[in-house]
Amino acid sequence: MDQTLANTNRPPYGILAILMIGAFISFLNNTLLNVALPSIMVDLHVDTATVQWSTTGYMLINGILIPTTAFLIQKYSVRRLFLVAMSLFTAGTIIAGMADVFGVLLAARMVQASGSAIMMPLLMNVMLVSFPVEKRGTAMGVFGLILMFAPAIGPTLSGWIIEHYDWRMLFHFITPIAALILIFGYFLLKDKKEKVEIHLDAISVILSTIGFGSLLYGFSSAGNEGWGSPFVYGTIILGAIALVFFIRRQSRLEKPMLNFNVFKYPMFSLASAITMILNMALFSGFMLLPIYAQTIRGISPMETGLMLLPGALLNAAMSPVTGRLFDKFGGRILSIIGLAITAVTTYLFSQLSFETTYLNLVVLHAVRMLGMSMVMMPVSTNGLNQLPRSYYPHGTAMNNTLNQVSAAIGTAFLITIMSIREKAYADELMRDVAGQPTADVQQQIMMEAMLGGIDDTFLVATFLTGIALILAFFIKRAKPADEPIEKKQPSKKLAKAIGD
Repeated sequence: MDQTLANTNRPPYGILAILMIGAFISFLNNTLLNVALPSIMVDLHVDTATVQWSTTGYMLINGILIPTTAFLIQKYSVRRLFLVAMSLFTAGTIIAGMADVFGVLLAARMVQASGSAIMMPLLMNVMLVSFPVEKRGTAMGVFGLILMFAPAIGPTLSGWIIEHYDWRMLFHFITPIAALILIFGYFLLKDKKEKVEIHLDAISVILSTIGFGSLLYGFSSAGNEGWGSPFVYGTIILGAIALVFFIRRQSRLEKPMLNFNVFKYPMFSLASAITMILNMALFSGFMLLPIYAQTIRGISPMETGLMLLPGALLNAAMSPVTGRLFDKFGGRILSIIGLAITAVTTYLFSQLSFETTYLNLVVLHAVRMLGMSMVMMPVSTNGLNQLPRSYYPHGTAMNNTLNQVSAAIGTAFLITIMSIREKAYADELMRDVAGQPTADVQQQIMMEAMLGGIDDTFLVATFLTGIALILAFFIKRAKPADEPIEKKQPSKKLAKAIGD
């Protein structure tokens, strides 16, 4: 870790502030786009399964690059990594603002993601080494408050912009802010890094890229190609095989790119399982609700943003509260209550109809976000607390990798379920119509079919949340483990002498 951070007894608030602002812009960019998806579908002439790539593609690049961040954090200074990350993010934002075809928008999102992939693990690692365990929950709560303010203002801001301007203005709005943060970071970040003799294993990078990339691409392609396509299950199988070889190689390396020994610590493993399941269930809702509100109910983008605002504000406001509660009571009781709330509200979302009131949507989403705020940060922090200090870069990298992979797979999987169920409902309704249906009847059938698909998808998400709730009962308050004793590999000469 950087000497500036390792040798100080006072948390580096200046560095943390700059990193948080950078992460805030990254979060804001994501929440801005969710409400814009229906507008992008119309303007660029793409369907639901295709437009979800603007989100899934972002996660795909994150999933590929985040495994390398443990190496990057150990090798380079915070200043250097931040400047590279913000430069990539700013460049991607500029390109996205000029996109006139979906392919260009997707490429720009991937450039943005290459910067964002570095940002979050870097910030999390600085947080972990800057605060002692007994104050970490409160610190993470304040951190969550700042970052969750982005989802609070993002949908409403996005709705207002889309109603008055083209969706590309979302990126034009972010560009000067990102550029200013980059300039401030250049002049204000001054931390130093001792020269570290560590090298990135090229074979590990290749296996990681093929593994995570193929797995995410296969799941994401299922919406367009169908689960029976050889291309879909072929890439998933290829990804799984590459990941097996990647994991085996990491266990043999003296300094692995991504240290899977973090899973020897049970609370970290349990936290990873819970957050992965919850990510799969929750990320789909962030996409489905704007589609339901705007496409099925005809609610304007601005009103859609306002619909999501109370939930996002509640999530942000609860972040420091849950941080303090975590320091006092631990993560078990918080996660059980939070997951129970999330499961119930997700089930109620599976009962959406053409008559569901706007107020009902606002309240349900707000309560669902309340439940979410009681789970994510406490569970993740409790898992990371059990790791020894030297494992922090690997723990944060693993956490972020699994979050991105699970969110991408979950989004693709549930959007695919929606597409399959929507088609099944449409075929069934068409068979019940005598003769050739009129254009109005066809439109009504498609709306009913889409609503049925969305309801079924939320039902599956309820089941996933229920699994996470069961796992939450096994959470125990974690304490930092002792540093592992490094087993040095014998030199080749010594190994030969032993063999002789």
